[in-house]
Amino acid sequence: MKQHVARNLGLVVGILTVVFMTAPLVLVVLFSFNDSVVMTFPIKGLTFDWYRALLARDDFWGALRNSVIVTLAVGAGSTVIGTLAAMVIVRMSPRVSALAMSLFGLPMMMPPLVLALALLTLFSALGVRLSLMTVVLAHLTFTMPFVILIVTARLRDFDTAMLDSARDLGASPWTAFRSVTFPIIRPTLFGAGLIAMALSLDDFIITFFMLGGGNTLPTLVWGMLRTGVDPSINALGALILLATLGTSALALRITGYRG
Repeated sequence: MKQHVARNLGLVVGILTVVFMTAPLVLVVLFSFNDSVVMTFPIKGLTFDWYRALLARDDFWGALRNSVIVTLAVGAGSTVIGTLAAMVIVRMSPRVSALAMSLFGLPMMMPPLVLALALLTLFSALGVRLSLMTVVLAHLTFTMPFVILIVTARLRDFDTAMLDSARDLGASPWTAFRSVTFPIIRPTLFGAGLIAMALSLDDFIITFFMLGGGNTLPTLVWGMLRTGVDPSINALGALILLATLGTSALALRITGYRG
């Protein structure tokens, strides 16, 4: 009897936790179709007018362009650099490898606000002008550790005998990587890159500090909130949510992650 009550109680707590975590996201999507400016229940009708209003804004297309540039650059850069770093780490001794992983993981453990201030101080000291390039460089600092962790975990299970055989047959290091290593770890690389892109697309704090002018999609949301609240903000939030969840789901599927 007690086990039955405890199981039911755990189920109720689990359901309430899921509802608490997902309800705000559901409301963002729901109110993006609300035909009223007032975001309250009951909803009397549904409309796409707020999406049309969002698409009619010139600053939306500029922010979308900037987000695409930053996201693609971060995805490609973090995948290439993170993979090279992972290939070096797996060849280290266990003690040195653990130390390297701890150092690479520092940006993941730092609060985004502290990391943003540190990067802003660095760029200011070096006299670097804030732009999309500084946003890309800043995003690489916290996305590369995820790529390194994912790729390192895959390479630790990699059978190096095939690679050694290719080298014994006269293949150069690049040829051996291209013909042996890359085809095997390719799904992991694509999945890690997509995760990096999802993290970059969704970032606001670091982008806000690093962006010298213009907007990305998250900073556009912030700017729209400062002038008032209307359902077009929910429409933009729903689009960002869709892009982030879609990219993450695709990454998890490619990497074969099962929780």
